[in-house]
Amino acid sequence: SKREIKMRKLDSTKIRPLKSEQLLHIEDHDFALRPGFGGSPIPVGIDVQVESIDSISEVDMDFTMTLYLRHYWKDERLSFRSNKNKSMTFDGRLIKKIWVPDVFFVHSKRSFIHDTTVENIMLRVYPDGNVLFSLRITVSAMCFMDFSRFPLDTQNCSLELESYAYNEDDLMLYWKHGNKSLSTDEHISLSQFFIEEFSASSGLAFYSSTGWYNRLFINFALRRHIFFFVLQSYFPAMLMVMLSWVSFWIDRRAVPARVSLGITTVLTMSTIMTGVSASMPQVSYIKAVDVYLWISFLFVFLSVIEYAAVNYLTTIEERKQLKKRGKASGMYSMDAVQAMAFDGCFHDTDVDMDLTPFPDSCEENETRTSQTNISNADTPRLRRKRSLKGNVGRIILQNNHVIDTYSRIIFPSVYIVFNFFYWGLYM
Repeated sequence: SKREIKMRKLDSTKIRPLKSEQLLHIEDHDFALRPGFGGSPIPVGIDVQVESIDSISEVDMDFTMTLYLRHYWKDERLSFRSNKNKSMTFDGRLIKKIWVPDVFFVHSKRSFIHDTTVENIMLRVYPDGNVLFSLRITVSAMCFMDFSRFPLDTQNCSLELESYAYNEDDLMLYWKHGNKSLSTDEHISLSQFFIEEFSASSGLAFYSSTGWYNRLFINFALRRHIFFFVLQSYFPAMLMVMLSWVSFWIDRRAVPARVSLGITTVLTMSTIMTGVSASMPQVSYIKAVDVYLWISFLFVFLSVIEYAAVNYLTTIEERKQLKKRGKASGMYSMDAVQAMAFDGCFHDTDVDMDLTPFPDSCEENETRTSQTNISNADTPRLRRKRSLKGNVGRIILQNNHVIDTYSRIIFPSVYIVFNFFYWGLYM
């Protein structure tokens, strides 16, 4: 009829098609076959916009990324007439009726197309048959990480795209706009990493049973923020090592003080090392943080061994002195510091002590001293205070073992050299 002829002359994008004629002629073609089947491979351009990097997991060695994946190809079977050369846009309901590239993510663990409020799929068809197919996808993929420099490391990860069914004889994947095909959101940031760069590259993958396939790579480099680990691991380890050096300035005869300090620092270092290892994958090689913590643990452990050597040599030295000063009556003359070490009481002057069991308390010794010196005007307590004031320097020097003297210099010096070497090597 005249009415039907008039409607056909108008732009088909602006009129409602007749029931006998579909707009894209989908029913007239077999879309199970790729465009140009039997001929040269169909080129499929790809561009990607990265919306966010959601997480990086060292334990699972993977990353999660949300992106917009866009495909570009030409299918002449979808061409249509349009006087104004305008495209038509469809949602995901048309995807199942036409041919689309079967791109998948290599080394992907989990992935999904967002579907709120509807599936995030867009299909745009141009009159000449060019097609734009866009998806919003979240994908979790493997990242083969090297932790030998952890936490001073830089990790290089990549998301790889490839056709699953069509090898290079049927489909040719390429970046649509070259290096500009990969774009990122300006506000992408991570809590533990700084994103150094994003880059796009391409290559070929070979499978022995199916042949060669085109593969596209989304490469990005992540440099770890060190400040968190300085506060949580390095700084506490430094403090524990420095705290262990305090024992070098404590009286070598103060056994409980020096032993408890050494054991406390050793246990604290063990706790720090356990906490760091719990949050890391069980790798078979040594990490940079392991080197630092184990060396720090060694310094703390050596400070305990240092006091064991000091105490042992002191005991041997005192036994030799007692034998030299021994008398037939069993009385031994010893200075005030040595006497205090034996009976736990302070003595103003050198005393003679019997090697029989010591008195139960210091009060008996104080009473005895006060009775022999009752003629003096000052009380024994005042005389002890004055004597202690005048002899503090002499007591410290006499009670300072030569190993402690060298340790005060050697331990800090070696630890400073180790820190310079460590940070210079790994930074």
